[in-house]
Amino acid sequence: MLLDDQLCFALYAASRAVTTRYRPLLDELGLTYPQYLVMLVLWERDSISVRDLGTALQLESSTLSPLLKRLEAAGLLRRERRPEDERSVAIRLTETGARLRERAATVPLAIGDAMGLTPEQDTLAKQLLRLITTNVAES
Repeated sequence: MLLDDQLCFALYAASRAVTTRYRPLLDELGLTYPQYLVMLVLWERDSISVRDLGTALQLESSTLSPLLKRLEAAGLLRRERRPEDERSVAIRLTETGARLRERAATVPLAIGDAMGLTPEQDTLAKQLLRLITTNVAES
């Protein structure tokens, strides 16, 4: 039972190292790491329900709501009731939020350089992490 032999610790340490590397890059954008993840989804799909956003990010609405409030207060997104279903809230980028994407374009490149993986290793790492996530979630 050695710490360095535990996969859970390797995952934890890697996650902390990566999010620490993101911090100065995201500080320049005025975003936290969880806010950056929200923005990534919105840059991919401009209009999305809170429920679908939570599903995409694997976050509960109780965690997501404060993130959305802060991003809305920063002028990066707006929340609107859907006319076809008043119970559903749509999240949409503002013009400012859409423009932030250009400034954020260097972030994945900088993180990729910091990781130092070949394209093949990058693909394999993502496949293995997704498999772990799926297997653990199903058990």
